[in-house]
Amino acid sequence: MATQSPFSFFGELLGQLGDKLHPPPWVVDEVQNRAVLLMNHVLMQEPQAVERLARQTGRIVLVRWRAFSVRLAVSPAGLLERAPPEAAADLSLTLTEESPAGLAQAALRGDKPSVRIEGDVQLAADLNWLVDNLRWDIEEDLSRLLGDAPAHALAGGARRLAQGLREFLGKAASGKAPA
Repeated sequence: MATQSPFSFFGELLGQLGDKLHPPPWVVDEVQNRAVLLMNHVLMQEPQAVERLARQTGRIVLVRWRAFSVRLAVSPAGLLERAPPEAAADLSLTLTEESPAGLAQAALRGDKPSVRIEGDVQLAADLNWLVDNLRWDIEEDLSRLLGDAPAHALAGGARRLAQGLREFLGKAASGKAPA
């Protein structure tokens, strides 16, 4: 008899809670603002990404997941800014994975989430290039705050933790009991 993973129970529970609980609009707004700041920080570390995005100036991307959505406009500087809710989108990206637990597991495995894409093909291709080629060098940012040695130690610990979680989730998903 196959045993069911406890992750499926928690995933269902988290999904049901997510359907019933919605954060206040000001929380959603602030999270979106902080996400745009983080994306721009990562973009500014790679001049080729900024140049590539600047070619799409004025284009608007609508990103949706469940009940949440955000419209992002490409600025002339090759960065992102929030667009007004009534702005027409040139590209629509909808995350098809409904479960927050499923998204978290995919992220820990290093997988891209499945996305339904509608709209401008060239804009979609440029955004896909950014997803494939940009990485946040968090260790570099930490070294500015803490110094090189502590940043390296923290980043190394985080990498080991992430690797352990990947292995654990891989065993749990395959039905094997974690050792």
